[in-house]
Amino acid sequence: MKPSPRIAFLGTGLMGAPMCQNLLSAGLPLTVWNRSLAKAEPLAKRGAIVADSPQSAASDADVVITMLSDGPAVSEVMFEQGAADAIREGATRIDMGSIGADEAIDHAKRHSERGVRYLDAPVSGGTRGAAAGELAIMAGGNAETFAAMQPVFAPLGQATHVGPNGCGQLAKLANQVIVAITIGAVSEALILAGGGGADRAKVREALQGGFASSRILTEHGQRMVKRNFEPGGPAKFQLKDLHNALSAADRLGLDLPITKLLHGLFDAMVQSGKGDMDHSGLLTHLEAFNNINGN
Repeated sequence: MKPSPRIAFLGTGLMGAPMCQNLLSAGLPLTVWNRSLAKAEPLAKRGAIVADSPQSAASDADVVITMLSDGPAVSEVMFEQGAADAIREGATRIDMGSIGADEAIDHAKRHSERGVRYLDAPVSGGTRGAAAGELAIMAGGNAETFAAMQPVFAPLGQATHVGPNGCGQLAKLANQVIVAITIGAVSEALILAGGGGADRAKVREALQGGFASSRILTEHGQRMVKRNFEPGGPAKFQLKDLHNALSAADRLGLDLPITKLLHGLFDAMVQSGKGDMDHSGLLTHLEAFNNINGN
């Protein structure tokens, strides 16, 4: 029987911690590192080894996963701090955070030069999906490498190979474009209905039975009705993803006018001091446009 791959997981924040819990529940040997070690230490009680540096975490691993905030953070840990140099030849690097497609292609090349396989495999599903092991995983890279990583992906969710390196990030950006635009649509719909005297909660309930039904209406619509904007997906990360989507579109010679509009709205929301609010909190930003006090 083939031994389980030894995994190093770098970044045990809101998403990374529950993902690590699921890897441990699957019996996979795990070493973890986080910039703030206090966020990694609870995983030791489940059997994880807590490393004091990304280099020491990566040095003995068959698979090195990063779940960091953005491309610059990945570059700092991997290439400026030297974690990439510590990964052994023949190992596999998986970036499960959201970075630019061009950054993923560059990282793939730099790892390949060291004899390390690379997949960009960002996820969708938020903290709830991470905890339940029901993330949608969009993987770009070599098909054989993707197939070999199924024992790693399986405890985390459903993985789909979408193309060569960079395509995983493009798929995630496509996801985030849909999410942002739909959050805007649901926000405006509830503002419109409520402005005319309708019960927002009942409107959401009614719409769930029709053609406008969506997961955003179901889950984020509930957040909006309950006014629970504790971050599952902070607005500042939504803004980052929309920026990366527009950068990718520009590189491909494409114009995405609706995405530009939502980028502007989320940018204004973040600039107003709401960057750490859940992205469904765009509702509050649009309410302010209309002088509506939703509290």
